[in-house]
Amino acid sequence: MSAANALRAAVHAALKADAPLIAALGGPRIYDVPPGTPEFPYVTLGEAQLIDWSTATETGQEHRLTLFAWSRQGGHGEAHAIAHQLQQALHDAPLELAGCRLVNLRFSNAEIRREAGGRTYRALVRFRAVTETD
Repeated sequence: MSAANALRAAVHAALKADAPLIAALGGPRIYDVPPGTPEFPYVTLGEAQLIDWSTATETGQEHRLTLFAWSRQGGHGEAHAIAHQLQQALHDAPLELAGCRLVNLRFSNAEIRREAGGRTYRALVRFRAVTETD
């Protein structure tokens, strides 16, 4: 398994195991690919960017991950709350990865915005991680 896939799997598992996040979502609504008509609110795993982070002695990668929180509660409040729960669940989390080692996982930034049509709010929550190959 690649480091990117291992990190994505570990992030997904950590989010599904985070009780405050699951409570905020009203259930384990965390998806890599959401169902056709998902129940709101929910979280999706978004884009990933990989950058070589190798040294002379270690093979490594920098990962920039984006998570999305989707809300239709009305207003920005729920999207902000879920973004905060994502940050709490993952910032500096000691995730175990298959086939590589997580050096660090840090919250980078978040943006909360109303989508076109005005009914749905989306929080983009970004993280930066560094992995090294075992």
